[in-house]
Amino acid sequence: MSWLRFRRFGAAALLAAGVCLAPGAADAAEITCEDVHVPVRIGLTTESMYGRLCVPPGATTLQVLVPGGTYNSVYWDIGYDPQTLSYRQAMNQAGIATVAVDRLGSGRSSVPPSELVTVSAQAQAVHAVIQSLRPRFGKVVLVGHSIGSAITMTEAATYRDVDGVVITGLSHQINLPGAVPVFTTLIPAALDSRLTGYGLDIGYLTTAPGTRYSSFHTPGATEPGALAFDEATKGVVTAGETLDTVLITALIPVSRQITVPVMLVMGGGDVDFCGPPLGADCSSNEALRTSEAPFYAPEARLRAYVVPGYGHSLNFSPNAPGYHRAVIEWTKGIR
Repeated sequence: MSWLRFRRFGAAALLAAGVCLAPGAADAAEITCEDVHVPVRIGLTTESMYGRLCVPPGATTLQVLVPGGTYNSVYWDIGYDPQTLSYRQAMNQAGIATVAVDRLGSGRSSVPPSELVTVSAQAQAVHAVIQSLRPRFGKVVLVGHSIGSAITMTEAATYRDVDGVVITGLSHQINLPGAVPVFTTLIPAALDSRLTGYGLDIGYLTTAPGTRYSSFHTPGATEPGALAFDEATKGVVTAGETLDTVLITALIPVSRQITVPVMLVMGGGDVDFCGPPLGADCSSNEALRTSEAPFYAPEARLRAYVVPGYGHSLNFSPNAPGYHRAVIEWTKGIR
């Protein structure tokens, strides 16, 4: 067996065993990954939230990653150009452990009746994940995207069990002219051939085929391969989660009850939540911080970061590494 074939064989064996290698030299630090399934009581039933836990050697900080609507845990570990787009990989290489969860009803989490799948129920499930893993880490940071950010706000405000919160893809100022068209792309997930095998009831929704760019990426420059990956791995959302997110951000800002440091990250071109006539000011980091600061308590010490030129699903941005580095720096600075 040649040396090159031996190295490839060894890497494949490590991946099969649940070990992720940081890219680079063969002696790069090993990052151990494992699947976790955490039970949670929702209504009269016991459900299970899935997470992929990845821990670098010596990690003392854990980030709990909550994806947005029609996304699942894969959003945090994008398989297309992962050295640029994988949030999970960036955090792990910086020595920060991650657990990327599937929201209830999506991915490898259990599928309750859609009417039970609300932001509050999701926050309760995320709380169970945090409680199960917290004894292993000295610091826990909760990270959300879009509807996952509404879940993150609710969990942090309700249970007060984390040391910091990262909100991405969600402001308190919904730009209705930009956001409303996104809702027109939603269809029952049972009608999508990619999702018919999951036994989803009519209350689970997904995006119509071919609409991911207009809904989540415009005006950003996105590689065709990245868009194909997004379409192939898309998930679901419920009407309850969507309505709760609108209420939490526009009418009942639970974010005022968060008393730990908060970092807010938005795409500069996110027409759902940024820009005139109704959205937040995402023209610069300071403009975003000033625009959103009234919705947070002083204890949040709000910090903001804008990913230039990209839309809603900012992990797909070619400029994602800049925001990843900003989050790493901020996470390590939490006291």
